[in-house]
Amino acid sequence: MNAQLMIVEDDTRVRESLRLAMEDEGYVVAEAESAEHALEHVHSVGVPDVLIVDLMLGGMDGFTCIREVRREHDVPIIVVSARDDTHDVVAALEAGADDFVTKPFEVKELTARIRAVGRRTRHSTEREVVELVLDAAPDRRLILCPERGSVRLAGEEVHLTLTEFRLLCELAQNDGLVLSRQVLLDKIWDRGFFGDDRIVDVHIRRLRTKIERDPAEPRLIVTVRGLGYRLDAGS
Repeated sequence: MNAQLMIVEDDTRVRESLRLAMEDEGYVVAEAESAEHALEHVHSVGVPDVLIVDLMLGGMDGFTCIREVRREHDVPIIVVSARDDTHDVVAALEAGADDFVTKPFEVKELTARIRAVGRRTRHSTEREVVELVLDAAPDRRLILCPERGSVRLAGEEVHLTLTEFRLLCELAQNDGLVLSRQVLLDKIWDRGFFGDDRIVDVHIRRLRTKIERDPAEPRLIVTVRGLGYRLDAGS
């Protein structure tokens, strides 16, 4: 089945052009001319496989739209915007976006980002299911299961975005080793992110708020100054 996209864009010409381009790439595309319309569609029809959101929308802006979707869903969200200021990029990622593409862009770049952000490890009956214990403390046992795409903290499922999950998997698979921002960009975003590498810092910060005992004093995902990040499982 072809992936289903929703494009949230208030400029009719841009929205229709992007829809036609994505349909030519084989996607099934729904359109929303406003954030309000997009949220109504999500609630009444269902969540698409990927959400593409512009930031400059009439009425509710793209940042708020992303936050509202993130309250209940972990659908991959890609921002496509003419606003390329670093503060806007960081704010969009803080709101819950997985990636950021600046207008104008090549359709092939966007489709590559869509494939990358939607690629998440899934359970396969032919593979052994491995559970990695990242924190063994009895009161907050943290378990990662890459094959099932799940993270449990003290027995409760932890809600991670796709990008946060992939970051945690990459760090866990290299437990005890320092991974630079560039390595993480290349691994998580496949082709890398051609812009401010603080995109990694933003996602790491969000991930820490969900799994660390004290996000202000992280002991699990450690910053190695000048080099990158290291996961210390069992710390």
